[in-house]
Formats: sequence, C-alpha cells, structure tokens
Amino acid sequence: MGFGFGVLRLAPDVFWRMTPRELAQAIRAIRGPATAPLVRAELDDLLARFPDAPGKGGRDD
Repeated sequence: MGFGFGVLRLAPDVFWRMTPRELAQAIRAIRGPATAPLVRAELDDLLARFPDAPGKGGRDD
C-alpha cells in the first residue's frame, strides 16, 4: 500500500482495482528487475569482511 500510494501516487480506487500482476509490473517499472537473493557463501563472505563490532553505538554498548 505504501508503495502504491506513496511512490506510484495512485488514488485509492485505482490501487484497489489493480491486480497483483499489475502492481508487480508497476513496481518492476520503478525498481527494475528483481535480483537473486544471496547464497549462503556470499552471506558468509560479507559477514567475514564486515563483522559486527560491539561498542560502536549498537545494543552492546
């Protein structure tokens, strides 16, 4: 709803008449094609390169 009203600036009646397929296509037109999610190896690489550091303003302070 936020994307339809806020980004696409649709009137409520237009938003509620859209099919899920129409809404998905409108979102793709704005955001571009979806990217594939990370595989576990990519996530592990990011975690190793950018570890959480306690004491930098997080909850561990």
